[in-house]
Amino acid sequence: MEGLHRIVAGHSFFAGMAEEHINVLTGCAKNVRFEPEEYLFHEGDTADQLYLLRAGTVALEVNKPGASITIQTVGEGEIVGASWLVPPYRRGLSARAVDLTRALAFDAACLRGKCEADHDLGYEMMKRFLPILIQRLRAARRQILEG
Repeated sequence: MEGLHRIVAGHSFFAGMAEEHINVLTGCAKNVRFEPEEYLFHEGDTADQLYLLRAGTVALEVNKPGASITIQTVGEGEIVGASWLVPPYRRGLSARAVDLTRALAFDAACLRGKCEADHDLGYEMMKRFLPILIQRLRAARRQILEG
């Protein structure tokens, strides 16, 4: 667990977060890896994991009949899978590893429980997620306007 704690504490998403919160979040985490072209999840799946990318690149895709459209590509230091945060906890996109990808995977039910039990932790998580979600909405809007 010591190695995992170090990895969680060292991820840019958690920069400046209180050690007590890092300790709690580490209990929800595990290391995972995805091979090139492997899907982390598909649109419509249950949002049971949050991923913080450590290495590699992931394409965020929307599906349309007969094709997928990449709306954004994210890499090291970024998050994938924010749907864990909002009911009904379903994926709004698909996420596909472009190359070998290593990530921290956080159990969504564990995260929600920890945030509910400690509202200071929940607020810290929201402050970190909201700017990312707004940036992703803007990217999707640009994609629509340019497409």
